Amino acid sequence: MISQKTSDALKTIGLNLYERKIYVALLAKSVGTAGELAELAGVPRSRTYDVLESLSDKGFAVVQHSKPIKYVAIEPSVAIDKTRYIIEDKYSLNLKRVEHFSESKALSELSGLYSNGVSVIDPSDISGSFKGNHAITMQFNNLIKSSKFSLSIITTEEGISRLWKSNSSVLSKAKSRGINVRIIAPFSDKNIDDMESLKKIAEIKDLNNLKTDVPVGKMIISDENELLFSLTDDLNVHESQQTGFWTVSSHFSKDFATSVFELIWKQI
Repeated sequence: MISQKTSDALKTIGLNLYERKIYVALLAKSVGTAGELAELAGVPRSRTYDVLESLSDKGFAVVQHSKPIKYVAIEPSVAIDKTRYIIEDKYSLNLKRVEHFSESKALSELSGLYSNGVSVIDPSDISGSFKGNHAITMQFNNLIKSSKFSLSIITTEEGISRLWKSNSSVLSKAKSRGINVRIIAPFSDKNIDDMESLKKIAEIKDLNNLKTDVPVGKMIISDENELLFSLTDDLNVHESQQTGFWTVSSHFSKDFATSVFELIWKQI
């Protein structure tokens, strides 16, 4: 009754296969019993009642308490507005729960457990890889948020624009906490506006001024102890396939990565 594209669109807003079929059948009839809708949609009758209840909860149908019980279709634009409200309400509630948890004793208890565990394990165990630009950006932000005194960042021409777009807020908060933020990146006409904006919250040097070959890559070092660097070239790899490596290692972060950063910083 509807195109696959429309069915896929309904899926993206949270309707499963049976819900999509029943809702479409309900729209076609406007009003119907569970049996009528099950037959029209090709959905097992034993599942139809649960599906209709779910559609009612999500704002796509209304229960008409008659004998037999009937269900009334909600006009699509109205249903979408209801869905938006429900999602926003759930998001707001979940956000309040997260904020409450972040200020509770439970977080302190869990943090203490983590700290005690970290102190007795091999540093090589505190490492891992992240796949996809979103996952890497989230971890990047985590390093910035947990930083206590310094952040050293090397990035690319394209990376500087992404840095401003995705990380400027947490970097600004880091600066307000007194964190020393330094960035090395190649300046260009493409990123000059973002570079100027970042200069308000970080000390930045132009990688093009390096007298030797300009390295290409992205890396962030937090407190000379924690490190995240890219293993793929953003320009040649789709963002879903980008890969980053993270580790908590004082030796690698301070004795190697920070030394490399300082060497480049002093030569520019």
